Amino acid sequence: MTSFDSSPTLTAWRALLAVAVVFVMLATTGWTAVRHQRSDEPRDIALSSWARGRIAGHPLPDVDASPYRLAQFFASLTAAQRTALADKYPLVVGNLNGAPVTLRYRANRRALVQAQAVEQQRMHDVRLSPDGRGDALRRMERFRSMLAHGRHFLAFDPSGKGHAAEVFGDLDKAERVSLVVPGVDTSLLTLERSGLKVNAAPVGMAKSLYAAERAARPGTRTAVIAWADYTAPAGIGMDAALGNLAERGAVRLTALVDALPGTSKISLFCHSYGSVLCGVAANELPSRVSDIAVAGSPGMRAKNVAQLRTTADVWAMRDRDDWIQDVPNMEVGGLGHGADPVDRGFGARIVSAGDAIGHSGYFEPGTESLVNFAAIGVGAYDSVTCASADSACRDGISGAEDVRRA
Repeated sequence: MTSFDSSPTLTAWRALLAVAVVFVMLATTGWTAVRHQRSDEPRDIALSSWARGRIAGHPLPDVDASPYRLAQFFASLTAAQRTALADKYPLVVGNLNGAPVTLRYRANRRALVQAQAVEQQRMHDVRLSPDGRGDALRRMERFRSMLAHGRHFLAFDPSGKGHAAEVFGDLDKAERVSLVVPGVDTSLLTLERSGLKVNAAPVGMAKSLYAAERAARPGTRTAVIAWADYTAPAGIGMDAALGNLAERGAVRLTALVDALPGTSKISLFCHSYGSVLCGVAANELPSRVSDIAVAGSPGMRAKNVAQLRTTADVWAMRDRDDWIQDVPNMEVGGLGHGADPVDRGFGARIVSAGDAIGHSGYFEPGTESLVNFAAIGVGAYDSVTCASADSACRDGISGAEDVRRA
């Protein structure tokens, strides 16, 4: 783990660097954060239709109702009625916290089929530019991949750059659930990758973590969610330096976590800008969230763990080659994300990233960083490798004794 000099001279240089970064971003990207986001038209149309819909002579519930209320609604329906709603309103039911998990899977598969058909038409639309038709081809291929047999999506929205959340494992029966929260440039087109960068994309991260958790504790029923269900910053611009998108994403993350089935313990694994989102969400998350682990973090919009106001244990790691260490850790007028989570004064449990390489290497199979994440995810805290020789990062962990007795 890299040590950090907190001398006044270094602090001053970092402040000057931060100001320089601001001017460069303003000159090259402008105030992108204040622009209105593109309207999610397919989702808006679906919501409007749902609001007018009825079943068995009764109006459909408000989509903003509590997950408990929505779960009660679906429980009151017959199997045929539930299926009919999923097929008629897939973009609503597939993203409705409180709807049964398997029903959401069905709805999102239907929504994917419909979205693929739209892109197939756009591919041959002569009114589009060559770039537009090329974009349609890429989206069509992405949807075709997402429709592969055995894939399960807890959320899907093709509007704009798109949102999705894929599940690995049996979410209904899991004893431990892990959510991977990715960072900048997350969209449907970057949901998954191939080749050498496969484990740098949300789906690859989640698949690697799921395999590592099963290897770490084969007897524990686990599930992992690749949660790409928020609007992430596009590149390292003003949106990435501000917390607006993290705040909006935190609302979505909290809503999902509140609605997850069962009583399983939940761990969040937050990478890069995803750690900003997790920091914003921390104090609103339910108590079943036992761990928040961040990697390559630019900050969690807090001065220390106490300011996160969470009952979860907070873990942090960064490998020695991660460029994020050169980003100034400060917050001025909303710009910047606060203290460095791997600074010992922050108060997180600092975990070794070992042989991870670069900003996107934390989920590579065989790395110490992934092994440590898996140990946290299944509650095997005694297996975690700390960044220093002492065991402070494992001391007093909530629920650790329960895990040892399990």
